[in-house]
Amino acid sequence: MITRIRDVRRAKGMTLAEVAERCEPPTTAQTIGRLETGTRTVSVGWLNRIAKALGVEAADLVRLPDVADLPVAAILGAGGAVAPRQSSVVTPPRPEAGALALIVEAGQGDYRAGDILWLDRLAPDAFGHALNRDVLLPRPAGRFLFGRLIGRDPDRLHVLPLAGGGRQQVIADPPWIGVATRLVRSLG
Repeated sequence: MITRIRDVRRAKGMTLAEVAERCEPPTTAQTIGRLETGTRTVSVGWLNRIAKALGVEAADLVRLPDVADLPVAAILGAGGAVAPRQSSVVTPPRPEAGALALIVEAGQGDYRAGDILWLDRLAPDAFGHALNRDVLLPRPAGRFLFGRLIGRDPDRLHVLPLAGGGRQQVIADPPWIGVATRLVRSLG
C-alpha cells in the first residue's frame, strides 16, 4: 500500500518524533519513519493511530488512484511568495460527520454570491462556543436565520443579521445551530 503519511506530516509541519509522541499509545520516531517509507507494513490500526496523531482521517493517509494530490507550489509570507523548502502536498478538506453547507445566492456582509459555507452543527449545550461567530439557526416552517451570534441567555440566542441595517433578533430554544467554519470561494 502506498501511503501519504510523510506528505501529510510535512504539510502539518510535524517531526517524526512529534507524530510518534501523539500516537496512542506513544511509539518511536523510527517506527513512524519505517511506516512512512514502507520498510514496515502499514496496517489499518497503524493508519488510524497515525491519522489521529496528525488530526486527519485515515483515508487521507492512503494514496488513491482517483484522488489527485494538491502540491504546494509556493508559500506566501510577509516577504512575498517563496518556494517551499521541501516538496509537500495539501490535505484536501473533508467535512465532519453532521456538517452542513450554506450556499450564498446574494451577498451579505463579508460573503459574496457563489460562496459556499461549511457549518459545524452544534447541540444546545455547545452554543456558547459559537459566540461572536456567524451561525445558521433553524426557525419554524422550514425557515432559517443567518447572522452573528452576539449573545446567549439560558433559553434564548441573540443574533445580528449580516445585511446592513438589520435589527437584532432573539430566537428561543433552537434545537441546533450551524457555526460557519470554512469558506469556499471561487476566484474565477
